[in-house]
Amino acid sequence: MDSRVLLLALATFVTGTAENIVIGILPDVATGLGVSIGLAGQLTAVFSITFALAAPLALLLTGRLERKTAFIAALAMFALCNLLAAASPGYGVLFAARIGMAAASATIALLATMLATELVDESRKGRAIGVIFMGVSGSLVLGVPIGMLVCSLAGWRSVFLALAALAVLVLIVCRGKLPDVGTRRQGTPDYRAHLRAPPLLCAQLVSILMIAGHFVLFAYLAPYIAGVLGIAGSGTVLAFIAFGVAGVSGGYLGGLAADKLTPRRAIVLVPLGYLTALMLIPLAAGSGFSFFPMMMAWACLSWMISPAVQSFLIATGPDTAEAGVSLNLSAMHIGVGLGTALGGGAVELVPIAYLPAIGAILAAMALIAALLAYQGAAKHGPMVV
Repeated sequence: MDSRVLLLALATFVTGTAENIVIGILPDVATGLGVSIGLAGQLTAVFSITFALAAPLALLLTGRLERKTAFIAALAMFALCNLLAAASPGYGVLFAARIGMAAASATIALLATMLATELVDESRKGRAIGVIFMGVSGSLVLGVPIGMLVCSLAGWRSVFLALAALAVLVLIVCRGKLPDVGTRRQGTPDYRAHLRAPPLLCAQLVSILMIAGHFVLFAYLAPYIAGVLGIAGSGTVLAFIAFGVAGVSGGYLGGLAADKLTPRRAIVLVPLGYLTALMLIPLAAGSGFSFFPMMMAWACLSWMISPAVQSFLIATGPDTAEAGVSLNLSAMHIGVGLGTALGGGAVELVPIAYLPAIGAILAAMALIAALLAYQGAAKHGPMVV
């Protein structure tokens, strides 16, 4: 893989860490700012909401800029917002910094994805997208734990200082290594045209429904493991490490599947495999020996979907590819919020052991949407809209 694609993935690793790090240092942030845990937790929620709203806007705002320049500017904004977060005198300033951080992160994720597909030949585009998402998933496996370690050694403000420093380092290397690629090749993004194309709309629904099905269980994985398997403490840590390793591999494998099987087949096979894994999780929950391999398969398949869907959007709707990718970044975050909310409501009403079944219902709906996207793409071919 082109080393420049790996550099772009490093940028998404940094921004992914910023999105999720507050989860790992939540008590320290709450104590340091003198606010409740619940209020401090909204710093993660506002990041996700802002990211979802900013991704489509980022495509409009950067349309007239040379894309390398826009990417470097977004990294600079991200670094400045982290410096503001580190120096924040109170909750309001940190809240505002998180909004700016999220807007910059959405721009970085969008431009990194599009730049990656332009740095490789046609046969490796899916894998290039997969590498970008390895950066995102890797932030959960490595970034958040490292951030927690930094917090324990030097306080929560030092975490944001470290993110700013890392962003500046990536900025400097990107400025020297990335080529000037000009402005966007497409005109003003036509979101309506993209959403009027049934196969493309169905593909967006695949992301929302499958990621929602994932977070129904993943957001409550620790209490699920404790309640169903009786595993807690170090066992839970081991489970999350295993989950993270499998998730990182899934990002690349999703892109590989799109390249080798074609995006149209991958968008169906990944939800089918994911649905199967979710349905088997309750059967494997009798012991950790059987549960851990099934959990890892579930984790791997969950991270395969984004490269598969984005490859499908680019291949099926080339004239609205950039609009499709930006909307898909929003769709992913909508799925996170929807799944987390549904899972939270479910654990108040039914035993926690039911969560895989609820996730499987959403995954089945994602599979239906994928089949509709598959059939629509087969009927119309690459869509000029």
